[in-house]
Amino acid sequence: MKQIALALENFSRFSGGAESYAVELADTLKRNGWHVHLIGHSWDGSPEGVIFHKIPKLSKLFPPFLRILYFALKHRTIVKKLDLNVIVGFGNTIEMNVYQSHGGVHFVSSLRKIRAETSRFVRFVKTVLTFITPKSLARSWIESAPFRKSPMPTVIAISDMVRNDICQRYHLKKDQIHLIYNGVNLRRFAGILEAERRASIRGALGFSQETLFLFMAYDFRKKGVRYLIEAAAKLKEAVGPEKFGVVIVGSRPSPALQRLVQKLNLESTVIFNGPTKEPEKFYKACDVFILPTFYDACSLVVFEAMACGLPVITTVDNGASGILTNGLDGTVLTDPRCIKEMAEAMGRFLDNDFLGEASKAAVSTVSRYSVEANHSKMLAIFDSVAGNHSNRRHSSKV
Repeated sequence: MKQIALALENFSRFSGGAESYAVELADTLKRNGWHVHLIGHSWDGSPEGVIFHKIPKLSKLFPPFLRILYFALKHRTIVKKLDLNVIVGFGNTIEMNVYQSHGGVHFVSSLRKIRAETSRFVRFVKTVLTFITPKSLARSWIESAPFRKSPMPTVIAISDMVRNDICQRYHLKKDQIHLIYNGVNLRRFAGILEAERRASIRGALGFSQETLFLFMAYDFRKKGVRYLIEAAAKLKEAVGPEKFGVVIVGSRPSPALQRLVQKLNLESTVIFNGPTKEPEKFYKACDVFILPTFYDACSLVVFEAMACGLPVITTVDNGASGILTNGLDGTVLTDPRCIKEMAEAMGRFLDNDFLGEASKAAVSTVSRYSVEANHSKMLAIFDSVAGNHSNRRHSSKV
């Protein structure tokens, strides 16, 4: 039986991003006859039938860079004791023969996220620290591990943006990197809400027939919430207060954001809902998904929203924008800080005919990015790597 190891700090089906992706991938691997090892700090028990290797979590008394290095070194010790065909690295390990970073290139993502800071002084300080802090240097050293190896591991990018960033940072050619976009569970997000149920959810949020823009994320600063609120104010000036609403799902708003909403007289236009365990409910009750992020390697919520029929407004700094066609199934903003551009993009979706066509196009686009398609491509790569590994091991014994 072929053996594979996946490594993350935490494995949980109910987390976001890489955590839930790794669990779903592990489940598919197990069902396809692989012997799966998970290596990390914690595991919620799903899927059954895998082997979990626990790396004890260092106390927070240790500086972050030591905790990061400790995980990578402990992982190397564990995998060297196992008879593995495939070792998958997600950007936090130094031993792998398949590399797929879900966070993008650390140096690039750090600089882009810093732009979310409104203070020039804070941006300057954080930019300097990106180059010199032990934590940042440790992350960069670990991330560069695959590109120091000979032969180089099989490298997989989860978006064209990430592939371009890797090529630029580590001086590779595009054909040296496999491109496999994220996949979404189309069955989970397919279908529409009954009219009565949809009206009930919208009514509970304080809306009726308005065009509802949905934002869903936890890190409000880096995902551009402040600029979304300012764009909503600009759009309200142009079309009035009764045409649209903005529903923000994720974290609780900071006092500063609450004051901004009050200052701009948006209390009945911008609604903070807080966290949810039912994202489908909000996708299907709203009309357009908006994520003016400063950086996302490839935001899965974009795929989920499109599967529910929501066209998307996001930025060029979101790898998921690579699947969008401007003006067809969504809009790609050049800069999350450009309030005018964002307000104009939102305003176009107030036309019901345009919105309806964009909704159909979004469903059609995302149908090509199912989780099954993603896993099929990943398994093909794992099979190839496992075959090469077996051939090398056999040759070494001859």
